[in-house]
Amino acid sequence: MKKVKQLSVLAIAALVMASCSKNTTEEQTTAAPQTETTAPTEQTAAPAETQGTVDVELNAEDAMKFDKTEIKVPAGKQVRLTLHHVGTLAKTSMGHNFVLLKMGTDVAAFAAKAVQEGKAPDFEVPESLLPEVIAHTKTLGGGESATIEFAAPEKGTYDFICSFPGHAAQMHGKFIVE
Repeated sequence: MKKVKQLSVLAIAALVMASCSKNTTEEQTTAAPQTETTAPTEQTAAPAETQGTVDVELNAEDAMKFDKTEIKVPAGKQVRLTLHHVGTLAKTSMGHNFVLLKMGTDVAAFAAKAVQEGKAPDFEVPESLLPEVIAHTKTLGGGESATIEFAAPEKGTYDFICSFPGHAAQMHGKFIVE
């Protein structure tokens, strides 16, 4: 009986979180083209390809989740990634970014350094960590979007995270180059 109550509470909480995380407004903000970055979630990205460029859309929400945990792109292609912060909270309290890490980067160590060296109110990727980054967006607040372009790295599996303080533990994924 106790387990049934716990499961019911979890199911209700999941429904409430899902209904609270939707936002239909978006402001377009552009970030300068940079190196790798991606965010994880429970779905695989289905990138569209236009004239040799692979278009990837990634959403981040106030519940600290990406809508995709896996993004697949072909090797040798240009990637145009657009991150949408579909939540409503400000960048200072619930900012999100996409950071594509070089293969072999220790995600936990990177995230810890980003927290130590990141500075409020923007919490951008610290300059000292850029050698470990393929591409990244700037940090966004609710309703903002940013688009970056970068060359897909060599074939392999790379990690992507949100480097905002405390987010990488939940906001991470795999960027797979085939």
